[in-house]
Amino acid sequence: MDGDRLVDTFVELADTLVDDFDVIDFLHMLVDRCVELLDVDAAGLLLADQRGRLQLIASSNEQARLLELFQLQNDDGPCLDAFATGTRVSHPDLAEAGERWPRFTAVAAEAGFAAVDAVPMRLRSEVIGALNLFRNQSGDLDAGALRTATALVDVATIGLLQQRSIHHHQVLTEQLQAALNSRVVVEQAKGLVAERLQVDLDTAFAALRGYARGHNLKLSSVAHDVIAGDIDTSELLRTSVHTKTLRR
Repeated sequence: MDGDRLVDTFVELADTLVDDFDVIDFLHMLVDRCVELLDVDAAGLLLADQRGRLQLIASSNEQARLLELFQLQNDDGPCLDAFATGTRVSHPDLAEAGERWPRFTAVAAEAGFAAVDAVPMRLRSEVIGALNLFRNQSGDLDAGALRTATALVDVATIGLLQQRSIHHHQVLTEQLQAALNSRVVVEQAKGLVAERLQVDLDTAFAALRGYARGHNLKLSSVAHDVIAGDIDTSELLRTSVHTKTLRR
């Protein structure tokens, strides 16, 4: 694990903790950093809406996104268990987890995943979501990686719950619901960009996100403008590549 990169990540997460931060980009950064820093191949994050029902909010790639959606649609999987219990749920070999998650394990195997760790987004007694870490090889995740994952999730949770206590519940509910609503628009824009540019969904999302960062805009605002036709989709890909080059 790159220690300097890990420190930079915590600073980046902390710098995001302001009143009007972009929740979707914040949580996508979390799953991306988990894949980058930990010994995992994909990550997905679910958040509870105002009715307490889990919704997909971020994923590191399309395989993780589809698997998370499958968990929600079938009420079967480790992320749901971690959210329900408020404790970490792990399995080093999904081939032997069929009795526990019969439907999830079959679909996970088809996606190429062999092991999973689910970490709840929890602060004291309040659980607001869960993070799934997927690996292509069976075996236990390194203890240090688990501690790091927990620390990253804790920082993200604090970021979502950082409003003053007097406004806490109202702000949290509105913020999370706005993020969930924005996610729908982002997914629509991602599909539109993928179709028009003839690229896969992961590349389409990277283009949207790169444009948003390159122009200091919220991801949801860029998605709205793409759907409305106010942003040329070909410009998205050029901006994304340019932004990535600058950050290297």
